[in-house]
Amino acid sequence: MGHPHDYHHQAVDGLVSLFTKANHDLNLVSFKLEKEFQQVYSDNTNPMKLVSRINKIQEELASIQEQCRELLAAKQDLIDKASTTLVGNRSLLQKLQASAGVPVIDDSNDPEFANFNQVIDEWTAQVRAGADDEDQEAVSEDINHLLFSAIVPGN
Repeated sequence: MGHPHDYHHQAVDGLVSLFTKANHDLNLVSFKLEKEFQQVYSDNTNPMKLVSRINKIQEELASIQEQCRELLAAKQDLIDKASTTLVGNRSLLQKLQASAGVPVIDDSNDPEFANFNQVIDEWTAQVRAGADDEDQEAVSEDINHLLFSAIVPGN
């Protein structure tokens, strides 16, 4: 009869053989379905191709969502840095104007600065309009999260 160790290998060999046959049978069924669908359907309506495309899209969705998050974080970082730099430079300019005895340009007489603030405010309002109320309450100042929620519902 042999050693228990040999019996273990025989059992594993039987399982491997069974799985190999099952895999072969499934591949054969898949091949036959593919051929049948090619004859019955056009490329755009072939169920196997549609399922394959859906699976590929689902696999790529997580990566795309992460890339969106990175892009939105970079966008917000750029907006924050631009705002900080522009406001800081504007403040320095006003101090220079005051120390030089030149009339200081205030907010009401600075159309460029007003336009800049308007663009930022409109962008923020647009992003908030695309997000649901729950998102607005939870993270009212997190523009990245709001924008991502507007683009990818359910997040």
